[in-house]
Amino acid sequence: MSDAPLPPQPAAPALSDADIWPLTGLRVVGGGLELRAPDDRMLLDLARVASQGVHREDYMPFLVPWTRGTPVQVARSVMTYQWGLRQRTTPADWAIELAVVRDGEPLGTQGVYAKDFLVTRTAETGSWLGLQHQHGGVGTRMRLLMLHLLFEGFDALHATSSAFVDNPGSSGVSRRIGYRENGVLHQAREGGPVDSQLYVLDRADWDARPDELRLDVTIEGLEPVREQLGMA
Repeated sequence: MSDAPLPPQPAAPALSDADIWPLTGLRVVGGGLELRAPDDRMLLDLARVASQGVHREDYMPFLVPWTRGTPVQVARSVMTYQWGLRQRTTPADWAIELAVVRDGEPLGTQGVYAKDFLVTRTAETGSWLGLQHQHGGVGTRMRLLMLHLLFEGFDALHATSSAFVDNPGSSGVSRRIGYRENGVLHQAREGGPVDSQLYVLDRADWDARPDELRLDVTIEGLEPVREQLGMA
């Protein structure tokens, strides 16, 4: 037997961020906005946006009142919630919240949530936007970007949404895009009753949207995310 040392073995190629967690490479770009998964640095910036206000103080647009409290409490709610979402990225149950970015500045988040998507091809959207960034058409465009990812990227058949009946802004976005009313849900909000209007947008509705709602959209890093979610 020879005592000669074995030749050095070639090092395995280093894993990229997207190899480890495909969402880090996802970009949905169009209409002057970008959707991308926030890293911790961007989460801190999003937390600051939320701490400066998401809605007027005498109104609550969310079932879970995460925007109540001091600026520090609100900011920490953003961080802990987003960290918790990272474990919900499986084919059977996923919750993806992407930062809405304009010129490098995060404005809020646009989320999409699904259970058994491979069977139902249905997902629910939800979002928030910093108060200072509202009423400028951003809400419509960020929803359109997420719907493009859903229908064109993930081959969805249905997208659902909901809004409290006293939240005309959110309902206005849904109606503008072409969602149809899909029933009413009776819920409790901060200890009192409230009705939520349910909406649905089918693939045929999406395909029939008018030209002014057809953004020029590009998606980067799609296939690894599809594989992560069991679509490939």
